[in-house]
Amino acid sequence: MEDSVKKMFVDSGDKEIIYSKAIKAGKRIYYLDVKKNLKDDLFLAITESKKIQSKETGSVSFEKHKIFLYKEDFQKFMDGMTDVISFIEDHNAAKKENEPSDDDTDSKGDIKLNIEF
Repeated sequence: MEDSVKKMFVDSGDKEIIYSKAIKAGKRIYYLDVKKNLKDDLFLAITESKKIQSKETGSVSFEKHKIFLYKEDFQKFMDGMTDVISFIEDHNAAKKENEPSDDDTDSKGDIKLNIEF
């Protein structure tokens, strides 16, 4: 994911959106929009927008998915996100440790194995 993150305040043209942040990631853009409901409570609207190009016609369209996250669920959502991100990072670190490295070959290029039972 790129660190190209754009913050912006939205004009009064869309009175629902109080604050917005766009995160560009390859063919996808994630929009994090803070909105206000009818009771003046703030909530988060997360939108994934993915660019789709038709192979047949060459036309471009965007596929969008939305999630609405309300303040009473923020902490549970963050706890869950932290948990799954940690799991993925730990899994990737363990996978990387188990991959053969240049140190696993001798000067002839033969692979050395160290197997424990």
